[in-house]
Amino acid sequence: MNKRNVVGVDIGGSHITAGLVDLDTNVLDEASLVRREVDSSGSAVSIIDEWKRAIEAIPGYSLQHLKVGIAMPGPFDYPNGISLIEQQGKYTSLYGLEVKKVLAEALGCDSESIHFENDAACFLQGEVASGAARSFDHAIGLTLGTGLGSSRYHGEFAEDAALWCSPFQGSIVEDYVSTRWFVEAYRKQTGKAIAEVRELTLEEENKAYAAGIFREFGENLARFLIGFIKKESPQVIVLGGNISKAEALFLPVVKEKLDRAGLATPIRITELGEQAALIGAACSWKVQKEDYK
Repeated sequence: MNKRNVVGVDIGGSHITAGLVDLDTNVLDEASLVRREVDSSGSAVSIIDEWKRAIEAIPGYSLQHLKVGIAMPGPFDYPNGISLIEQQGKYTSLYGLEVKKVLAEALGCDSESIHFENDAACFLQGEVASGAARSFDHAIGLTLGTGLGSSRYHGEFAEDAALWCSPFQGSIVEDYVSTRWFVEAYRKQTGKAIAEVRELTLEEENKAYAAGIFREFGENLARFLIGFIKKESPQVIVLGGNISKAEALFLPVVKEKLDRAGLATPIRITELGEQAALIGAACSWKVQKEDYK
């Protein structure tokens, strides 16, 4: 492999995405992109094998000059590559496993050729490297989906802010700014069930409820953001995750509430989408490894 290329990997709840990122330009070679479904409830052996197959399927992949950066959900011991995930309905079989060591053995490389980073941090790092937050020295990021990912960047490498469990309106903030909030809000109004947020915007019968539900969501998000902004003083806020695709329905409310609080921090939607975490994981070699050159 070219010395300047790094294998970037994004581990999702049901898939793995991998590809080559050029560290000179921070750009993903889209022709190298590989995406495979993974049964995250399967055995450790089957999960590691799927990861191995995806990485080895990358066009241009080789063990020569191999460097792999992996965006991984937590909880996880990132420096040592040990999974601490349990009771989340995914990757339970990896709990306590030296994932870095086992994956390195499967690939036939040294474990020092692989390192893991938090997926929320990698999302923001990718946007800083070549997306919506490039040219900014201070940024915060949120991924809005089945859960809440939060991260901060202050000039080196983004880090997980881990605010999903922050106290909020008698519960935790993730209960108010994630998919499950929409599911519950819709059930309360209609007595019916939806599984995904996009059902509110795509199905005609739901559109009558969408405006009010999204407005309340925007108010919740703004209330949370006010504290986050005051703590971190970012120059820009980047939103990602599936819910951010419906920005037109909630972002005006968020901006209205922030304006009233005297906060004018620009809010941008991800430019890299699902590729952000992969690119961020690859770019971590620039700041965390001296031997990437």
